[in-house]
Amino acid sequence: MSEKNEDKNAPAAPKRKIGGLGRGLNALIEGSYEKKSERVGLVPHPVNSVGMIPVEHIQANPYQPRTHFDQEALRELADSIKLQGIIQPVTVRQTGTNAYQLISGERRLQASKLAGLDTIPAYIRKADDQQMLEMALIENIQRENLNAIEIALSYQRLVSECNLKQEELGDRVGKNRSTVTNYLRLLKLPPDIQIGLRDTVISMGHARALINIDDMEQQLTLFHRIVDEDLSVRRVEQLVRNGLAPKPASATEQTPAEPAVPQVPVAELRRTERHLSDRFGSRVQVKPGPQGRGEIKIAFDSVEDMQRILHILQPA
Repeated sequence: MSEKNEDKNAPAAPKRKIGGLGRGLNALIEGSYEKKSERVGLVPHPVNSVGMIPVEHIQANPYQPRTHFDQEALRELADSIKLQGIIQPVTVRQTGTNAYQLISGERRLQASKLAGLDTIPAYIRKADDQQMLEMALIENIQRENLNAIEIALSYQRLVSECNLKQEELGDRVGKNRSTVTNYLRLLKLPPDIQIGLRDTVISMGHARALINIDDMEQQLTLFHRIVDEDLSVRRVEQLVRNGLAPKPASATEQTPAEPAVPQVPVAELRRTERHLSDRFGSRVQVKPGPQGRGEIKIAFDSVEDMQRILHILQPA
């Protein structure tokens, strides 16, 4: 019998198991990298880089100024992420081995969890607690659907909690000092007027005119006239300059007027805005115009948010 045949009858040598075989080259690289990281404490993603991070390793931002997120809007964003993925990475800081803390992108993170993603793209940067608060507030300010009172409150927190002067604050948010000052002055208005501005019952122009009235009772009186009579900003400014002109004459003193086009009540407009805002998960403004015309504005804060809204607008 040949030596070759004897080899065939010999017991087979035990097969050597190769970890990760059949799972692709990435699995082999990941396995060796993780073990090396555990041995020498390497940072998987260096600062100022973008990497894929497991969502379970990202903690919420304790300084997040926004505390309420519309759940319907989050579900719609999650559906968009399932189709398109995340276009803009979230921003995080590393707090330990495989531990990160969110700086910005709370909606994207929550929607990614709803979409069932295991990892998301994240930009890793270095930041202390004060910088965390500052960046979260500034990102909040830069959202296009914030109302004037929310912006003013964010400015106030930057001044009081981050110890920024108004000149420094203007540089950080890309606004001149006078703009910052005008927003901060809004917080001196009576609560009823601040609520009206927050709910878009009146505009920023109306509020700026009301600030120039020293007496609070007069501010409230003119505020109610603005709402009841749908006064324009120019008309309010004129009234303030003239020392608050007398109220319109009584019905017996008024001269007959031409029949006017029926106007939509302010309360009904606000209900419509709230309904549409809930529907689209974004701030919606309904602005009536002359002859029954008008416009509807829907705000969005990112490309993916716009795609989400367009998806809602598409016919079923």
